[in-house]
Amino acid sequence: MMQTLVLYDALSNLPGNNFSANPAKPRFVLSYKGLPFVTVWVEYSDISIAMRAIGAKPNKRSDGSDFCTVPVLSDPNTGALISDSLEIASYLEKTYPEKAIFPDNSEYLIREFNSAHIRLILPAFKSIFVRSAEILSPASAKFFIKVRSIDIPLPWDATYDEDWALLEKGFNTAYEWYQKTDGKWFMGDTFSYADIIVASCLLWFKRVLKEDEWVRISSWNGGKWAQLLADVEKECKLA
Repeated sequence: MMQTLVLYDALSNLPGNNFSANPAKPRFVLSYKGLPFVTVWVEYSDISIAMRAIGAKPNKRSDGSDFCTVPVLSDPNTGALISDSLEIASYLEKTYPEKAIFPDNSEYLIREFNSAHIRLILPAFKSIFVRSAEILSPASAKFFIKVRSIDIPLPWDATYDEDWALLEKGFNTAYEWYQKTDGKWFMGDTFSYADIIVASCLLWFKRVLKEDEWVRISSWNGGKWAQLLADVEKECKLA
């Protein structure tokens, strides 16, 4: 009998707790593949300590220091402990290949897509970080601001209008990518991890932004992005 996998995610003050894009990605994958899993919620300020305690592999900050983050996936069926959303996706695809998320040997292509997509949405991170800090506990918000400002210096709200103009430009580029095929997915009629990447960021935006800010994104490109998020949630049975 298959044992239940464990996904470590960051705690928030929002109903349902989840908010962060990267832990959303393995949650979508696990649900799409129909794999049994539970979520362990970790206070943001405690993530590094908690992940080190279970033996998770640390990452490197831009200043060279080590840090641990979520998501982390523990699979008691194999003994694997995997950090980083993309590596978790790769592991799940290799270990549980039913219902492929990298169809037609597309993992390399989708890894390149992931890097390109990050560059597109990077201008919005300052605004999203402001909103993310608002939905954390006081201790976690303070820690979030401290560690995130290492890579993206404060103040985060000084160029709000310019950041949003760049974000809309990025979404316009992503829309052009999607328009290259006839279907609703990045790979046309074939659902893939590329769609999960985009949807996970959209979910982050929807969860932390003010209502009028999310409505603004929802209106771009003929409502493409709100519809894509709804489609991915339905495809992964998380609607």
